[in-house]
Amino acid sequence: MFGLFEDPGAIAIATRLIDFLGVAAFAASGALVASRKQMDIVGFTLLAVVTGIGGGTMRDLLLGLPVFWIARPDYLLICVAMAIAAFFTAHLVASRYKVLLWCDAAGLALFAVVGAETALLAGAGPLVALVMGMITATFGGVIRDVLGAEEPVILSREIYATAALAGAGGFVLLDALGLARDAALIVALVIGFGIRGFALTRGWSLPRYRQRPGRDPADIP
Repeated sequence: MFGLFEDPGAIAIATRLIDFLGVAAFAASGALVASRKQMDIVGFTLLAVVTGIGGGTMRDLLLGLPVFWIARPDYLLICVAMAIAAFFTAHLVASRYKVLLWCDAAGLALFAVVGAETALLAGAGPLVALVMGMITATFGGVIRDVLGAEEPVILSREIYATAALAGAGGFVLLDALGLARDAALIVALVIGFGIRGFALTRGWSLPRYRQRPGRDPADIP
């Protein structure tokens, strides 16, 4: 398997497959928010679409690339299919919020790697690729939560954006070290999803700012 991505055609196919999986995962999370808000089928479709393609759209606009889904409407079809499936099956899920979080975690890991790789292939430097990976992984979820009137997952106590940065950073680093692209993809996906998964199951979080008593003006020299 390793060395598969020495073929440019294989790179394109693998990147497209990961992109499809990321869009599907995020679209499912958007549709599940719509189910929690008891929206109609149009609401399901809207949230699935903006969640599924929002991060990649922002990435392409910032990089000056053609927006990926305009030339490939199959991405939109994936979002619509996930919306319709969720509309008829979401009620069968015991805990839709838990499923939402895990779909979001999968999309986060997938899009962090896709965003970073897309930036590198576009000629961006490592730091820009790192940021593009995080934007691709988080922007769609932010739009979903705002439109769905949900508390943004990115502001949750558990590690979120940091997991996206870790996944994107892992890919950028391994690619710079010359590791085969397929190996770098797999390792980076495991890093991003693993960190987010442990954050969900074990409540991992970064230290937060703690309020401190203000200084008395009389004590200021």
